[in-house]
Amino acid sequence: MREAKLEHGVISYSAGISACEKGGQWQQALVLLSEMREEKLELDVIFSCNAATSACEKGEHWQLALALFSEMREAKLEPNVTFSYSAGISACEKGEQWQRALALLSEMWETKLEPNVISYNAVISACEKGEQWQRALALLSEMWEAKLEPDL
Repeated sequence: MREAKLEHGVISYSAGISACEKGGQWQQALVLLSEMREEKLELDVIFSCNAATSACEKGEHWQLALALFSEMREAKLEPNVTFSYSAGISACEKGEQWQRALALLSEMWETKLEPNVISYNAVISACEKGEQWQRALALLSEMWEAKLEPDL
């Protein structure tokens, strides 16, 4: 019975955090994530941490997004390409942190995760904002080599 209640709690919190992310309510997403920790509910990578990271990224609080990404790794939660790294790299892009965006892309390769179009787009955009056009062109070439078709 307790396990069912705990699972229901995680699902409810995760859904709430996801709704906050979609609604641009990054502060409330962080509150809910904090409450999950206080309740000692197991954090779910995809729904809880990624949604909170994405909410901070969308709210243009790249430092918070990267801090959450780091916490996720420290908690031994496995980041994934689609949500975790893409949100982290997008946060770097919004914060004009092209070096950090490149570092996260490199880390993806080191951990045997293949970057996707979203990841590359965010790193290329970060390089563009940092006036690193040579790096942006090199990344575009890398996308073609990886058989990823660039989009607009």
